[in-house]
Amino acid sequence: MRAIIVSAQGGPEVLEYVERPDPVPGDGEVVVDVAASGVNFIDIYHRSGAYPLDLPTSIGSEGAGTVSAVGPGVEGVAVGDTVAWASVLGSYAEKAVVPADRLVPVPDSVPAELAAAAMLQGMTAHYLTHSTYEVEAGDRVLVHAGAGGMGQLLIQLAKLKGAKVYTTVSTDEKEKLAREAGADEVLRYDDFAQALRGTIDVVYDGVGKATFDGGLEALRPRGLMALYGAASGPVPPLDPQVLNKQGSLFLTRPTLVHYVAERAELLQRAADLFGWIGAGQVRINVSHRYPLADARQAHEDLAGRRTTGKLLLIP
Repeated sequence: MRAIIVSAQGGPEVLEYVERPDPVPGDGEVVVDVAASGVNFIDIYHRSGAYPLDLPTSIGSEGAGTVSAVGPGVEGVAVGDTVAWASVLGSYAEKAVVPADRLVPVPDSVPAELAAAAMLQGMTAHYLTHSTYEVEAGDRVLVHAGAGGMGQLLIQLAKLKGAKVYTTVSTDEKEKLAREAGADEVLRYDDFAQALRGTIDVVYDGVGKATFDGGLEALRPRGLMALYGAASGPVPPLDPQVLNKQGSLFLTRPTLVHYVAERAELLQRAADLFGWIGAGQVRINVSHRYPLADARQAHEDLAGRRTTGKLLLIP
């Protein structure tokens, strides 16, 4: 099979498209013929060394496809099943080995490509809006980077909960996408803090350094900042006294793995997500599809903010 591996962490040039032996599942594992792999900022962090990995390693954390082999001790998963996963390394490949307890079934109403596009960002949007801060009708929510794949999903899920959603974008084209996702108000990055100062219940920030201070300014007293990413770079160290002065604010740095650690929680989040997609209540905007061999270009485009919506690699 062909796969993308990383032998040394660094820029997009370290992504190697190589031939590897077909995998064999071990105890509790299955092999999946990959239909599509999602491209996410966490893949850039793995590749660059921001999140160190033992090298050499395969890369990619999200995908969907058809089960082609089942290892010893696996129950509830059979050859021919359509499945999806997130937070499992090795997804940039024609075949992926995945622990059976990390797989979720994909219903017939959701194509495999859409399942791959939805898993990591969709379940992240789910836990952010349903658990980290449980959005309620009438809440004022700020979503940064509303035209991106993650931003569009956060907007949609917050609107399903009845919130008023504000978002930030950088261009008129991106504003159009954010409004199509359901945003009530769309602002530019240079003036959002002043426009919203002290009025927002929760800020969902995957941008990081460039938006963090302004997001704190936008929060009402006792509001919550959920910093779930750092696309513009890491946030500098923060004196907790700042949270006191700006209104006894709450700050959390959540990650998906801690919100799907229990299998029941993983299955529930995936079932909710696929149910909304199948019913047409949530739309997944797959904006770019790249051949697996072009993973380097996909990383360059994502890091350069040249894309909107979700990026997929197709083996």
